[in-house]
Amino acid sequence: MALMVVKFDLKKRVKLAQTVWFMYWFAVLAGILVLSLGLFFKIELRKRSELMDNNESHFLPNLLILMGLIACGINAFGGKVCYDSLDPVKFAKWKPMLKYFLVFCVCFNGLLLMTSLLCFLMRIPLQFTLAEGIKNGMKFYKDTDTPGRCYMKRTLDLMQMEFRCCGNDNFRDWFEIQWVSNRYLDFSSKEVKDRIGSNVDGQYLMDGVPFSCCNPSSPRPCIQYQMTNNSAHYSYDHYTEELNVWKKGCRDALLSYYGGIMNTIGALVVLVTMLEVAVTVGLQYVNSSLSTLANPEEVESESEGYLLEKTVKETFTDIMAKMKAMGKGGKVEEGGEEAVATVS
Repeated sequence: MALMVVKFDLKKRVKLAQTVWFMYWFAVLAGILVLSLGLFFKIELRKRSELMDNNESHFLPNLLILMGLIACGINAFGGKVCYDSLDPVKFAKWKPMLKYFLVFCVCFNGLLLMTSLLCFLMRIPLQFTLAEGIKNGMKFYKDTDTPGRCYMKRTLDLMQMEFRCCGNDNFRDWFEIQWVSNRYLDFSSKEVKDRIGSNVDGQYLMDGVPFSCCNPSSPRPCIQYQMTNNSAHYSYDHYTEELNVWKKGCRDALLSYYGGIMNTIGALVVLVTMLEVAVTVGLQYVNSSLSTLANPEEVESESEGYLLEKTVKETFTDIMAKMKAMGKGGKVEEGGEEAVATVS
């Protein structure tokens, strides 16, 4: 027994084909939207490519671009089929391949749904990627003369100013690394010698941050050096006074920014998936309503359209039976080849 049977006359079939045709071309625009979102996300990630692993971070935008291209192709083809369904002669050439095309559409809709879920779930690995990337970037901040790292200072400074953040988790992360290049240190100075000798790694550590951590909205001139030394600044207490550097860490700031982008893209892809499911269902009704015509030459006669030719349980049983038959066929073929080889 067919599932969700609907009776159609000529007028209803024409109206259905026209409606699905319009929806398909609207779905082509939706595919272009998914493609554009992938390109936009890829461009945004490239701005911080030095702080991220390219293979991991660019997987999602590349997947969105691929899904957008496929969506444009299958929706344009589906629109053409719906347009030709108004003419029985033209529709006849598409009929043999429609069953396989509909199966492909169902699989594509499943992949599109998985893509939307990835948009929401990729926030977790992105958090670790950002944390590791920013941490390594801060270590290379001072290496302005090293090939491959000479732009890291500029990248981090622009990032901290743009996202109003400082350090990885907070501004104190800068206290734990040497971010001033040795070429700008006077090693004959007692202060420099004392700071380098005060830690086992032999680094010049200080309670200071780069200028890009300063908050320009603060009325007080930026205190970026000796931030924990109250006596070094007039009327200053670093325990109680509001510091005039950014409090938020760059990992959280970037995660919030990219996470917002991914959540928006994920929601839009869900809507596109719903549209794709709707046009797939519509095309199935167009195909089944034309296939059940008692006499294809009498286009004005009534017919029945359905979502599935059998119930869900029967359809699933048939699919499993076909898969088992294919598996047995493969084993028989292998057994036949072995027998022939033995006789030879």
